Amino acid sequence: MADQQGMMSRDSAHAATPKWPSVASVSSRKTVEDYDKKALETPGDHDVSMKMERARESYGEFEGGEDQQPSNGEIFLWYLYGLCSYSIQTVVVPIVFSLIISQVQSPLPKNLSGRGLTSKGLSCTMKQLKLYEALTKPSISIHDMKFSPLELTAISWGAGMLICAPILSYLSYFLDNTHHRQLIFGVATAIGSLFCLPAGFFHIAWIFPPYIAIIIAANVISEASHTRHLGLMLRSFSKYSAANDKCQQIADRRCIASWLSMNATAAGFLGASLIAAFTYHMLHPSERIVSLWIVSIFAGLKWLCGAAHAFTANRSDFISASSNSSTTTSAEKFTNLFLICKFPHAVGSIGVVLLSSFTTTCIFAGGILYIVGQLCLKPLFLLFAWLIYFDFPLFSLPLSHPLQQLVKADAVRMQLLGFIVSLTTSGLGFYYRQANWQRPHILLTVAMQSTATAILHAFGRVLLLDCTPAGKEGSFSAWYAWMRAAGTCAGFAVVAVYPNDISKLFSISFLASIAGILVLIFGKISNSAGAVAAGHIMEDKGSEVSSLVL
Repeated sequence: MADQQGMMSRDSAHAATPKWPSVASVSSRKTVEDYDKKALETPGDHDVSMKMERARESYGEFEGGEDQQPSNGEIFLWYLYGLCSYSIQTVVVPIVFSLIISQVQSPLPKNLSGRGLTSKGLSCTMKQLKLYEALTKPSISIHDMKFSPLELTAISWGAGMLICAPILSYLSYFLDNTHHRQLIFGVATAIGSLFCLPAGFFHIAWIFPPYIAIIIAANVISEASHTRHLGLMLRSFSKYSAANDKCQQIADRRCIASWLSMNATAAGFLGASLIAAFTYHMLHPSERIVSLWIVSIFAGLKWLCGAAHAFTANRSDFISASSNSSTTTSAEKFTNLFLICKFPHAVGSIGVVLLSSFTTTCIFAGGILYIVGQLCLKPLFLLFAWLIYFDFPLFSLPLSHPLQQLVKADAVRMQLLGFIVSLTTSGLGFYYRQANWQRPHILLTVAMQSTATAILHAFGRVLLLDCTPAGKEGSFSAWYAWMRAAGTCAGFAVVAVYPNDISKLFSISFLASIAGILVLIFGKISNSAGAVAAGHIMEDKGSEVSSLVL
């Protein structure tokens, strides 16, 4: 009897001992109970079995989507879109469309021969000089003003940004709170890629601004959806983290986020390399307009292939599943768009994205024009420079990832590294602006700058998503995509205005790099603080246990 009483007392004591659930389990249980309660309280439905069936459907809706860890196929298709779309703002619009406009407005003679002198007094073929002059000389009349093909492309790019702004601000709410994300992504990608197809059909310069504006707007919208999906995948990976230590949770998230973003960036550079090499190859035939039109068609079809990502972009979460967009007011949608203002780390991150895209575009585009028009290096060397610029990150990014994990460098420090390299490149270019650059030095600088560009692009979105609260990835990614495109447009516009002044281009890039470094340092932007403020990492007070908030 004594033994039985002892066992009963131990069982009762054990049953009375509270078992504290984790934050994730409490929130999940509460959410499911709310779903069940809402289903059971449906008016006009007195059948208990029907009510329970509706509760199970609601529970299943909550359990699916974001709860599942991403599959290899989902990650591969996310990489595929980066491969197919990154070249739009780096090669297709600034290079291919500018060349098509220049050939439509000032076509080169078929049998052009002889040699001339560049502004630096270097001997150059007339064909290369005329091609450079066709790009940079104001030859397109609009009212009482004249613009060069580069300037017209920049103006069209800016028009696309203005068109995209209200559309993206409207769609950002639906990226977070409805089930139409796949439709938004697929339609934007299809529209943008289709407008790449008729680029060379009409030999009229003024037809290109609508083409470019629509392509840019579609690319920004699809880029916002693509970036949002990375945030959802990071949340899914974080759910399976077994770490209880806050620092280890941050390290795990940093490792996964950087690896995914760096691989997608490397894939994007590979796609840009294909378009750049194809553009160089199609510049040689006598019918350059038709040849460049073929490049535009190929780029559009390649971009359309990236729409396959829409088949796996159906990852959902509780916030979007329970929202009713039909009853949402305009004020609530406006609040959702400007919610980023409450997260200073996120605001600082998109400011850094603006400066980084501006700096890298200014250096890249200005360097190309300087090599072609003033140094007058052989076209084959330009191809080598393009291939090194777009292919070197395929090796440098994967090799830098283990080093990044070894020194425990977060996205802020990696962006500082990218800005320092860009600062060095622009500073050296400005210092030696009067010298005739040697080919080995140019190729070495190109390799360094390409790595800096890839690092800034890869870790710009990582930093933003670390500072993005759960369920708001769509609106924050919309800011990221628009700011990145705006910085790229501004950098290209500066090059279009000062195509012959490499000193001014490199000095502006130098100052922009310094501005990016100052924002990162004195803006007190932090990965860990941003993740805590966004709710990704929460430390229970009075306890040493930390848990991920999903």
